[in-house]
Amino acid sequence: MRITDLLKKQGVSLGVSPKTKEEAIDILVSLHEKCGNLSDVKAFKEGILKREEMGTTAIGMEVAIPHAKSEAVKHPALSAITVPSGVDYGAPDGNGCKLLFMIAATTDGDVHLEVLARLMQMLMDEAFTAQLKEASSVDEFLKIIDEKETEKFPDEAETAPSKKDGYQILAVTACPTGIAHTYMAAEALNKAGAEMGVSIKVETNGSGGAKNALTAEDIANCDGIIIAADKSVDTARFDGKPVYSTKVADGIHKPEELIKKILNKEAPVFHSDKKADVADLGSNESFGRKLYKHLMNGVSHMLPFVVAGGIFIAIAFLIDTIAGVKMDGNFGSVTPVAAWFKTIGGYAFNFMLPILAGFIAMSIADRPGLLVGIVGGLLASNGATFGNVGADGAIPSGFLGALLAGFIAGWLMKMIEKLCDKLPRALEGIKPVLIYPLAGLGIVGVMMCAVNPIMGVINTAMTDGVTAMSKNPALIVPLCALLAGMMAIDMGGPFNKAAYVTAAGLLASGTNAAYMIMGAVMIGGMVPPIAIALSTTFFKSRWTAEERKNGPVNYIMGLSFITEGAIPYAAGHPLQVIPSCIIGSAVAGALSAAFGCTLMAPHGGIFVIATIGNPLMYFASLAAGAVVGMLLLALFMKKKA
Repeated sequence: MRITDLLKKQGVSLGVSPKTKEEAIDILVSLHEKCGNLSDVKAFKEGILKREEMGTTAIGMEVAIPHAKSEAVKHPALSAITVPSGVDYGAPDGNGCKLLFMIAATTDGDVHLEVLARLMQMLMDEAFTAQLKEASSVDEFLKIIDEKETEKFPDEAETAPSKKDGYQILAVTACPTGIAHTYMAAEALNKAGAEMGVSIKVETNGSGGAKNALTAEDIANCDGIIIAADKSVDTARFDGKPVYSTKVADGIHKPEELIKKILNKEAPVFHSDKKADVADLGSNESFGRKLYKHLMNGVSHMLPFVVAGGIFIAIAFLIDTIAGVKMDGNFGSVTPVAAWFKTIGGYAFNFMLPILAGFIAMSIADRPGLLVGIVGGLLASNGATFGNVGADGAIPSGFLGALLAGFIAGWLMKMIEKLCDKLPRALEGIKPVLIYPLAGLGIVGVMMCAVNPIMGVINTAMTDGVTAMSKNPALIVPLCALLAGMMAIDMGGPFNKAAYVTAAGLLASGTNAAYMIMGAVMIGGMVPPIAIALSTTFFKSRWTAEERKNGPVNYIMGLSFITEGAIPYAAGHPLQVIPSCIIGSAVAGALSAAFGCTLMAPHGGIFVIATIGNPLMYFASLAAGAVVGMLLLALFMKKKA
């Protein structure tokens, strides 16, 4: 779809002078309204402002491209203005914006991505943008765009190099969001190639999928490949070719230097029989950055299991509450409908740790790592040992054990892959279906059965110590603070389970102290998800867009006593989230005990309010602990760029 097809004469205004970014947006929106592109001006503007909250759409070079997908848009369209004096749009280079395009996109399809990509590639030409800024009339403005678009995107059959000659250099560009930087890097490389007299073809791995994909013939005939990417891309196809990998920003700012790396034969020859991560191709990423990427791969795949399973369990509690069933250890599964929801939700939860470990290991060792990670995560969740492989009554390693399983097993699996490279070629076909699975299963089985007993000894010692302390009335408040804090250490792991099992076991004594401890333990498990939900609501700058989007679900999970809702955040930011949640939970537990709050049910969160003694102060303690956790998160977490 051509730019000139989307940009009407009535949608262009030259020489305007907005004083602020908001005024510039208002002008661009009004041009869309003037062209009849919108069914609801207010709703569309809200979409534009919401996109700007995620980060400025100014791309530098005095250009900004605000955009939004909205149901208020009748059909895809553009509006444009020139601002001779410039307007402060928060551009990354600090310059005012003098040329602004606003994309209005419908909710069906990805037209806005195609238009954005096309605009990015055209606007990288500074001579072109200068002509647009100096256009004296709308007709001239549109003519400049039409001529540039014809030059930049001629018929493919007329410009493609002959298959006999092929391309001298190939490139792949990709950024995490797959929008601006992906296409800016592609355009910079194309432009540099043209200036240097080098034929180059660039594949863009954007949000709409791979465009201008490299063919097997392209790869066979090229001298080398440049990968300018900040995320994993498919590199198995480049086996035996010189490959130089770097970050996407270098594709934008250092295209000539990258091209020279290939021309001067400075790129190493890449050998692989699998889809390798970009980090394995010689990039300068730090070890910490690589760890983070592996971790995020596991967390992102685990999150749907946490959210969906947690909400199903919360629904089960609600159904049993409405039905008026007895609030005991079976609460949430007494009525048939509640039992159905809790069982299905429990199945989803049971997959959580295996999925976390599995996809961490897969990020490290590719497909051979998936088996070792999933099995390792499962063994961590049930606490299997050499003497008790069935894990009957064993104390699990929890999500910390799953993290260990994912990382260690993944790296060991990668070592096995390298060792297997020395095997005869005749065994190449059986490696992925026999050798890797057998070796991986043996490794992870031995490793986790060795780790789990250590965690079991620690947990048993803690349980015995806490039981002894509970018999001393003077220690009840600090004991409640300790147990509540333990609920937040690993959020479903050994410390959490040790505290919970201790409290639940003491309930049988029927003492007031036992009920106070149970109340503190539950409140300690409720604080972490609520603190995170509050933080993503009131301190948005500390979290990514994905984390903010999933944050509100933790209100429900926290109030339902489902601590695991905080695990994805704790796994992604352990040094910031875990201490904040521990302190917040300890504060809530201490206050609960100090106010004499009690709880006679072992589970249920807000749905067992009828069994809570002094419920008003109990929820006041919960609010205080959650606010403390939220404030500490705001202090410990750095603002996102």
